[in-house]
Amino acid sequence: MAELKGKILAGKILVEPVAAEEKTVSGIIIPDSAKEKPLQGKVVLVGADKKDEPMEIKAGDTVFYGKYSGTELNVEGEDYLLMSQTDVLYIA
Repeated sequence: MAELKGKILAGKILVEPVAAEEKTVSGIIIPDSAKEKPLQGKVVLVGADKKDEPMEIKAGDTVFYGKYSGTELNVEGEDYLLMSQTDVLYIA
């Protein structure tokens, strides 16, 4: 991953989703059309604190989020999700 240049607004995070599984446990190959959207990812960039809400997430954290959370972005050929800190369900 290339070093990203830019700034994230307060209360927002940029997440690199974990790739969807290619095979099931039993070895069946999953086609692209049937793959589920990943529900976890690694935080790449973090915005500043909001005045009423401190930022609890830091770059490098692995986070779990809801199925329809965030906005998909393609930056320099890589896919990311831009979401609010409040969209995160769990920090691993």
